[in-house]
Amino acid sequence: MQAHDETEAYQESIKTAVRLALWTLAWVATLALARFGPGLLWDSQQPVANWAAVAANLVVGIGWIVAFARFLRGQDELQRKIVQDALAVTLGVGWVGGFAYVVADAADLIAYDVDVALFPVLLGVVYVITFVVGKIRYR
Repeated sequence: MQAHDETEAYQESIKTAVRLALWTLAWVATLALARFGPGLLWDSQQPVANWAAVAANLVVGIGWIVAFARFLRGQDELQRKIVQDALAVTLGVGWVGGFAYVVADAADLIAYDVDVALFPVLLGVVYVITFVVGKIRYR
């Protein structure tokens, strides 16, 4: 009986991971559409098309958030702890690093303009590193 329950829990975990991956791909696709659609797929001077693309990205983004929450609920306690720790460090780096950049820029300490797209990349790298460290730590 216990083996059946474990198999069922594992299958549910796989389902939530696949759903999260699909929502992630959909969100990235709508983000790309909102970013590159104006000018490539339609005239950038069409505000209705631009707003529709942004709205689609927001709606799919909300779906991604819900899928991520379901994914977390489907994980075992240790996996949730590892993800929670990684998210806590990532949030901290985002807040501290982001505000430090804003303050340094306001004080004219930044000599060159940093592309804002680097910020999510930095957060992604921090998350992956802290997630891997958590997996190693709790082996």
